[in-house]
Parts: sequence; structure tokens; C-alpha cells
Amino acid sequence: MRKPAPKGPRTAPATRKPAAGRPARPSAPARPAAGPSRSSSTVRSASGPAGRSASGAPTRRPANDKSRPAAKQAPRKAVAPRAGGASRRPPQAGQERLQKILAAAGIDSRRACEQIILDGRVQVNGKTVAELGARADPRRDEITVDLIPIHKEAPVYILMNKPKGYVTTVKDDQGRPTVMALLKGVPGRLYPVGRLDFNSEGLLLMTNDGALAQVLMGPEHEIPKVYLVKVHRTPKPELLKEFEAGFLLSGRRLKPCHIEIAEKGDNPWLKVTLTEGKNQQIRRMFAAVGHPVSKLRRVQFGPLADPLLKPGAWRFLNPQEIAAIKSL
Repeated sequence: MRKPAPKGPRTAPATRKPAAGRPARPSAPARPAAGPSRSSSTVRSASGPAGRSASGAPTRRPANDKSRPAAKQAPRKAVAPRAGGASRRPPQAGQERLQKILAAAGIDSRRACEQIILDGRVQVNGKTVAELGARADPRRDEITVDLIPIHKEAPVYILMNKPKGYVTTVKDDQGRPTVMALLKGVPGRLYPVGRLDFNSEGLLLMTNDGALAQVLMGPEHEIPKVYLVKVHRTPKPELLKEFEAGFLLSGRRLKPCHIEIAEKGDNPWLKVTLTEGKNQQIRRMFAAVGHPVSKLRRVQFGPLADPLLKPGAWRFLNPQEIAAIKSL
């Protein structure tokens, strides 16, 4: 009976032993049989297309051999131009996004300029651009909106005390008066930053600086806005604490706000500080708890405040105010 072979580590396959007195050499590709010395050109002619000799063994080429054919490269696929004239090429020096250029030219806020582009109203060098992400060089390219060339205007910053009965937009489809009617003799195309509803009053920033408007209206920046609000009956303290903790309105949690009683009475005035600006947020949240708002006035926008500015009046910001609003 044959005994099983003892278990142990596997050994490498047996290799040929070197001849006696000759050191072991690492394995190498088979060389052609010894014979008269042949030139490198002879060796190359005997090699096949894959660089092997007639016997099938690979051949070595001299280091300075320049006759080796270059590797073939696959032809590049042609890229069809994008519709609408927009370019997705890497941005070049001096190029900026179209919505930024339009906002800097005072067309509208950057967000509104994005919609203007999507509406197909913008042309670059005579071609309509109807998608976001397109870039242009405002110094070299001809940029038009509704076929009207744009030009970069000097930045203008105005603080207005909006009265009741005006819409905080540039145009109104219903024919109601807008805050633009209150600006007379002001050069450039201005637009309001943020909104105050038709029946509200208070401070409103007007500018043609689209980059600044984008920052001030972005909810992530949490620019504080202070309002004086007159409500029906005095809310209970626990209700005010609920507002300050983050009120749940229409299934969505609002950001915490600060509320204090500014003037006591049967229908008190409350001082409300918000860091977000949902549509008619203050009116909706007080109406939801049985304390409807009868009057609402914004008295501070970020660092801007002016208790002496009368309703319907406006003024230019001073350099200190401009620096303060840009530092947000």
C-alpha cells in the first residue's frame, strides 16, 4: 500500500540546473542559435510584425533604434456644437458667466438674469444663448438682451422707504404702481432687493449691483431684517417662545426669529427680527395662531436703518453704508 506524501508547502517547479562551475543566470528570452554576427538590420528583417524572430522568440532593439513605427491612435470623435450657441469649453481668461455679466450691467438680479437667458432673450455675437453655464468676455464679445446691447453701469445703491399701495417689482402684470414710479431722475436700471408686499411699508434697498443683490437675497447668508408689527390682541409668552424656537408653518419649520413687545396695548406693536424672507411670512404665521397683522413696517435691513426717512422718500447710501452692506 502506497503511503501518502507528507503535506507541506508547495515548491516551485523544478528548473534546469546550471552547468558545473557556471553561475546561475536569470531566465531570459531565447536567443537565436549561435552563428555569425548579424547586424541589427538583419535581425529586424527576420523579426515578424510583433517584434519576434523567425523562431518565435522576442527580439531586442537597440536603444537608439528610431525605426520603430509610432503607435496608432484612435481618431477623435467630432463633438457637435451645442444648440443655442452656448459653449462648454474650459473658461478662458476674461470670460464670465452670462448671468453674472447681465447682473453687473444692471439688467436685473442674477437669479432673474438666469430666467432671461432661459427665455432665449440673450444673444452673444449674434447667436441666441438659451442655456445656463454659457460664458462670454464682456470686453470683447457683443452681448445683447432683446437685441439691445448692454453696457456696464456704475453701481448705484439707494435706500427707499416704501409706502403702502406699491408693488416691489420692476413691472406689474396687473397694472398696479411699482416702486420704480417713486424713483425719478436716477440713471441706470435699478431693481429692488427682496420684497415688501403691497400693504406693507418700510426700508427697501434698490441697486443695479447684481452680485450684491444675490448675496443679500440668499437664504444661506441669513441677513437680519427688523420689522415693527401691529397685531390683534397680545400673544401669550409661550406662543412667542414657539416663534423664537422655529414655528411650524404649512408643514415646514421656519428658522428661529426674535420677538419682543415694542409697545403694549390691546393691539400691541411687536418688534420681529427675521433671518429669512418667506412670502408674507410674518402675516401668515401670526394669522395661523389667531393674531392677524394690521400693520407691518420694516425698520432695518442688515446694517441699514433710517428713522428720519419719510414714506415715499429715498436717498443714496453713503460710503460707510455701502462698505457695511458689502461686508455681509
